[in-house]
Amino acid sequence: MNNPFCYPPTALPDMETADILIYDDNEALRISMEALITDQDDLNLLAAKSSAKNVVEDIHKFQPDVILMDIDMPEINGVEAVKLIRKVNEHIPVIMLTVFDDNENIFNAICAGASGYILKRYASEEIPSAIRNVMSGGAPMTGSVARKVLQMVPVAKSEEQENYDLSKRETELLQLLVNGFSYKMIGFEMNISIDTVRSHIKKIYDKLHVHSATEAVSLAIKKRIV
Repeated sequence: MNNPFCYPPTALPDMETADILIYDDNEALRISMEALITDQDDLNLLAAKSSAKNVVEDIHKFQPDVILMDIDMPEINGVEAVKLIRKVNEHIPVIMLTVFDDNENIFNAICAGASGYILKRYASEEIPSAIRNVMSGGAPMTGSVARKVLQMVPVAKSEEQENYDLSKRETELLQLLVNGFSYKMIGFEMNISIDTVRSHIKKIYDKLHVHSATEAVSLAIKKRIV
């Protein structure tokens, strides 16, 4: 079955645990995700909430490493919540959760600064590995979500496209980053060391004028660089 964006549950390499904050108004799914995360030795659940209306206060209170955010919620939706998060913290990874392949919301979430996009029906399979992946610098996406995002992006006219001057190797690495690969997985796929991956990533960031994997993936998708 499985889509290529679902990875083995490898433990986090550089830290003992990752602290997780969940926002989802679906009680049954929220309880299920609580149990899923609590069952992982390297993941620590801080809180699971039905509304993101106090997300800024929650960030200051809980200091999460990763946020799982439902896109469709009352009071304040997930996209608006991400915008609020990015006003106070540019670096906390936010993985969006969605029931439907909603092109507009997913694309808006990219522009707002989300870090990953998981369909809820794959939650039990993908969430633990997606958290570890995003903590390692990846941008995890359910395969069908990635395809929908690409279909949403209008093809730019060639004369309007900026020449980012990426080498063939850098373009290949950027494609893997768009596919949700972590630095470790990129190194394995390209048969290069983690240090070499980091060196290529730094050059890619410089050429794209970005500062994070999320920004690089967002730009690559919006500008059809890969």
